[in-house]
Amino acid sequence: MLRILSRIHHHGVLTEDLQTEDEQQIEQLGQQIQAAIERKFSGSLAIRQVDAGSCNACELEIHAVNGPHYDIERFGVHFVASPRHADVLLVTGPVSRHMETALRRTWRAMANPRYVIASGDCACTGGEFGCSYASCGAVDNVIPVDVSIPGCPPTPKQLMLGILALMYKGERA
Repeated sequence: MLRILSRIHHHGVLTEDLQTEDEQQIEQLGQQIQAAIERKFSGSLAIRQVDAGSCNACELEIHAVNGPHYDIERFGVHFVASPRHADVLLVTGPVSRHMETALRRTWRAMANPRYVIASGDCACTGGEFGCSYASCGAVDNVIPVDVSIPGCPPTPKQLMLGILALMYKGERA
């Protein structure tokens, strides 16, 4: 049996018994997210993502968390096209002056209770752009933020941890 498992591992076929530690951590994290979503949102969490002026590095990580390796959708997290269907607004990038009104309108279009996640250093602090004639800086300069996920860009695992942190926000430890 050991010889067969060794051969399978050598040829690149991964069975459940041979999952890496990282994959097991992702699975455990996802199950925690799923349980928290079940408790707080009755089964699924809808996220509307808005690029408020980013370089698109954060978007690549968001695509990765939605891709086949992380597959966050299997844990009840869905990305939606309309803010009217969303529970959470996920904002990336420093808020450019041209996106300020659009971001406020998107936030206002969401039903209450509504939550906001600022993803990436630029969304959290304004990054290297800060406040200027062209930039409002951090997302919380425009709309209230519930959870900030630092990183340039934050990894898919950090995004999952941020979503989990949002699920536990306001609950007693």
